[in-house]
Amino acid sequence: MPSSSPSTTAATTPLSASGSVPGSVTTSPHAYDAGLLLLRVALGLTMAAHGSQKLFGWFGGGGIDGTGQFFEAKGYPAPKFMAVVAGLTEAGGGLALAVGLLTPLAAAAILGTMINALAVTWSSTFFAAKGGSEYELLLIAAAAALALTGPGRYAADRYLPVVRAHRLSYGAAAVLLALVTAGAVLLARN
Repeated sequence: MPSSSPSTTAATTPLSASGSVPGSVTTSPHAYDAGLLLLRVALGLTMAAHGSQKLFGWFGGGGIDGTGQFFEAKGYPAPKFMAVVAGLTEAGGGLALAVGLLTPLAAAAILGTMINALAVTWSSTFFAAKGGSEYELLLIAAAAALALTGPGRYAADRYLPVVRAHRLSYGAAAVLLALVTAGAVLLARN
C-alpha cells in the first residue's frame, strides 16, 4: 500500500550501512501522520462547532435566523438559504476533515467558506483584537495546507481506493474548486 508520508531519502542518494543518508536527519513517517491528524482534528472540529452555531444556535451562535440576518446585512442574496449552506459546509466539511474523509474536498469546503468570511470581515489591520482577520487567514492557510498535503495515514481516506494515495493534483484541484466557488458566491453579493 503506498504511503502518503514524505520520503526522507532520495532514490539516487547513497545510503550508509544503517540505511540512512549520511549526515541527514530522519523523520518518522508516523510523526508526520500524527501531526496531520492533530491539524485535521483541530481544524475540523473547530469548523464543525462554528457551523453548528449557524445551523442550531449552539455555542452562542445565531442559528439560521440570526445568521441569515448577518448575511442579509452583508449583501448576500437569499440570506437564510446562505446561512444553511454556510452552516452545512462548515459543519459537514469540518466533520469530514476531522475523520479524514474525502480530505481534499472537505478542506476545499472550509477554504471556500473562509474566503467568504475573510471578504466580509476584511479590515486594514491584521490582529483580531483590533478587528483584524488573523483568525480567518490562519484557517484559510490550514485548510489549503491540508488539501495539498492530504490526510496522512490515520484517516478514513486510507480505505477509499480512489483517494488512498493522495496526489498533489487532487489537492490543487480542490483548492481551485474552493477559489472558483468562493468567487462565484462573492460575485452574487450586492
